[in-house]
Amino acid sequence: MLNNLAKIALALLRAAHLGPTLLVVIVTFFLALSVFSWVDSLRIALAIFAGQLVVGWSNDLIDYPLDKAAQRFNKPLVAGKLEIGLLKKAIPVALVLAFMVSYASPLGLRGTLLHFLGILSATVYNFKLKSTVFSPLSYIISFGTLPWAIYLAADRLPPIWLYLCFIVFSTSFHFLNVLKDLDRDLDQGIYGMPQRIGRNRSIMVAAILALIGLITLLWFS
Repeated sequence: MLNNLAKIALALLRAAHLGPTLLVVIVTFFLALSVFSWVDSLRIALAIFAGQLVVGWSNDLIDYPLDKAAQRFNKPLVAGKLEIGLLKKAIPVALVLAFMVSYASPLGLRGTLLHFLGILSATVYNFKLKSTVFSPLSYIISFGTLPWAIYLAADRLPPIWLYLCFIVFSTSFHFLNVLKDLDRDLDQGIYGMPQRIGRNRSIMVAAILALIGLITLLWFS
């Protein structure tokens, strides 16, 4: 029984895209540390983690037909390690949890609303935006709201350079993250901005954005 529960929990974590999720949570924690205590920062990071579960799970659920057609057995749903029905039930639970933990955290109402704007933007990306020329927009909105949510909760405004860094680094990641599945995406009719401009131009755009972010970070930090 415990072994089965552990396997399901592991599959749920994998379906949430654990690597990127943990990266976002860690970045959130250290960002929150700039204006809150480590305890409050941990509470904020937990709220963001719950939101990332919604984003990751909705992505795997929406992409299941495409992942199955492409035989992506590294995906828990395709590998049969996770049932669709369970994931459908888990998403609203995570959404409610994200709201409760976020609202109860130092984020309060303003920060929670911005947090949910980020979740909404990422979910719209999962449903449709990733197949359009506007695919980077979700990264700009979702990651751009993060410093605002944290700083406004502390009755402060985020430095413009910090806001810019979040936008350019996250957008750079978008162009790089697509590369591993670029050919498969094109075969399946997914034409986001990186797929439209191709592999080489995507690498160039990602490098330019990362360089802008690095220069900005070094100049103002």
